[in-house]
Amino acid sequence: MGTAIGELLEKEEITLDFLSGRKVGVDSHNILYQFLSSIRGRDGTPLMDSKGRVTSHLTGLLYRTINLLEAGIKPVFVFDGKPHELKSETVRKRSRIRTEAKIKEERAREKGEEAEARKYAQRAVKLTDEMVGDAKKLIKLMGLPVVQAPSEGEAQIAAMVAENKLYGCVSQDFDALLFGTERLLRNIAVSGRRKAPGRDFYYEIKPEMIELQRNLEAMKIDRRKLIWIGILIGTDFNEKFPKIGPKTALKLVQEHSKFQDILKETGHEPGFDYREVEEIFLKPSSTKDYRIEFGLPEKDRIRKFLCDEHDFSAERVENALGKLEERAREKGQQSRLGQWV
Repeated sequence: MGTAIGELLEKEEITLDFLSGRKVGVDSHNILYQFLSSIRGRDGTPLMDSKGRVTSHLTGLLYRTINLLEAGIKPVFVFDGKPHELKSETVRKRSRIRTEAKIKEERAREKGEEAEARKYAQRAVKLTDEMVGDAKKLIKLMGLPVVQAPSEGEAQIAAMVAENKLYGCVSQDFDALLFGTERLLRNIAVSGRRKAPGRDFYYEIKPEMIELQRNLEAMKIDRRKLIWIGILIGTDFNEKFPKIGPKTALKLVQEHSKFQDILKETGHEPGFDYREVEEIFLKPSSTKDYRIEFGLPEKDRIRKFLCDEHDFSAERVENALGKLEERAREKGQQSRLGQWV
């Protein structure tokens, strides 16, 4: 998902305490996918209730959001709207990948190859409209704000950061930087030990911040050229150029002031209009029709929703609700002196 510019970027390791007292925009679809992929049973299948409905995303939302609140972080959950028409091919491709992964998972289980089955199960992750609806419901019941973006959630967060409504964007994807978010905050809701893909060992991931302007200066480019890099190596809105990786793309944009000159040097004729993709990032769709308000959790409705409807452990939910209400009622959670979020 997104564009693979990570190896070009300078990252600063931070702690959750660094974000205490700050409002941050959560790229909600991205984070929900992370929960669906990482929160699973021993056999690699997602957590489910007695009716067979997936609950991994709700588990992540409840317990990991509380971790953020205990650190003093104020999450604002921003959800994707209608995808741009250029993203339709990417959506179809991801759907094919999930379908193929599901078939491979089932075959692996039939053969008793549990490690292989778990690997393919993670690739078969699908976020449905029902899951998104349940996620929004739980977030609101927890007393936290939900913002509906007209299109890309990262674009909406970028606009809110530019308006000083939010400090940064919580997401695993680097696209937020192409949309102009000044601060990308990674590994915030999904930090901890993670299994290396296809390998039998775990590694520690820690929260990190990537500052847009600092990186542009380090690479000696502007945001338009960062977008060009994305176009060259592939975004959600276009196929990558053949045989061009991040480092080659950086060299090309540093050496040329016009994308047409890059086209001439690569000798590649893309099957899309690069100017249209550039426009998506430079002039992203966003709305001002939102409210950022934090309230008290509706404990009875949360109990009913999670325990009665989705078979969550009553004891664990009760413990979580105690922490949630404590954070919501605490005084002195105002922004740091001199800060705007």
